[in-house]
Formats: sequence, structure tokens, C-alpha cells
Amino acid sequence: MGSKEICALCDEKVKVLFYPMKEWGIDGVLCGDCYSKKLHEYYPGDHIRVNKDLD
Repeated sequence: MGSKEICALCDEKVKVLFYPMKEWGIDGVLCGDCYSKKLHEYYPGDHIRVNKDLD
């Protein structure tokens, strides 16, 4: 079932909750897209997913 939480950055409904890192200074939860964007800002470069079997 979906969550009723709203993304702290884009104000969209969040289906899977992602919690921002403390150093990001964001209150609330993030959607997957915004979490990925923030992660890329703090850790630029290519990211390899290691848990693809969970898709």
C-alpha cells in the first residue's frame, strides 16, 4: 500500500520512504527520485546498484 507522506523537496506523494542524510539538512522524507538526485549531488559519479534482485 502507498504512503500518505509527501516528499520534502518536490511535494509529491511518496510511495517508498527514503530518509535524507543528516548532512543534507532536510526535514521529512524524500521520494526515490529526489533521494537519488541528492545522493548524486553529495557523491558525484557513477553509482552501481548492488541489490538489483530486489527490483
